[in-house]
Amino acid sequence: MLSFFSKKNKVTDISWLGVDMHSHVLPGIDDGSPDVATSLRFVKSLQELGFEQLICTPHIYKELYPNTKETIFKAKSSLQSEMNKAGIALKLAAGAEYMIDQDFNLEESLCPLDQKHLLIEMSYLSESPGISKTIFEIEIKGYQPVLAHPERYTFYFKDKSRLRRFKEKGCLLQLNLLSVLGYYGREVKQLAELLLKEKMYDFAGTDLHHDKHLSTLTEAVQTGKLYDLIGSYGFKNQEVFGSICV
Repeated sequence: MLSFFSKKNKVTDISWLGVDMHSHVLPGIDDGSPDVATSLRFVKSLQELGFEQLICTPHIYKELYPNTKETIFKAKSSLQSEMNKAGIALKLAAGAEYMIDQDFNLEESLCPLDQKHLLIEMSYLSESPGISKTIFEIEIKGYQPVLAHPERYTFYFKDKSRLRRFKEKGCLLQLNLLSVLGYYGREVKQLAELLLKEKMYDFAGTDLHHDKHLSTLTEAVQTGKLYDLIGSYGFKNQEVFGSICV
């Protein structure tokens, strides 16, 4: 009887998160979805999992993905048009994921997630020189920096103090959902668990790029595993981004 009750009450969707604020589903502009047909399939699958809104965040990394506000919103418009034709009512918004390197320029026309939050990332191998100064400059410009997937930066595995200082300085942190599933390896999972325990995360996102990401996420959601791991954490996705005008 107890086993039956537990199964009946499993949470097998992701409506508890509601908004995916980090994904690479815009067609053909970075290492995510290669075309509109794939993007449409991704969007439909995410909707079926229980997402109500997506904020697409293609890379802006001049060395590999020299996107601009114009290229991003052109791709977003293309996807939105196909979603309308297919009758997919999922809300679609667009921002960007900025690589913090020598090419990052705060004077350019930026693509925040909304009017305030700016998603940033670093190389997985070494901390961006002057990252603390850049975070300060982003804040001076009136934006709130959000550091993407801090658990994946190898240089923080043995020294978490920098992440704590970023938080103290007003930088928010975003968890990749697949990190807690062990998708990126044991050390990434362990750091994610520690940051969750210390209530360091503000947001969570799929960081969806391809079908392997989607299939891993789908299984974890539909079996109830993802909710069991982090469903009661209290991410602020809906609170902060749920009312974005698209």
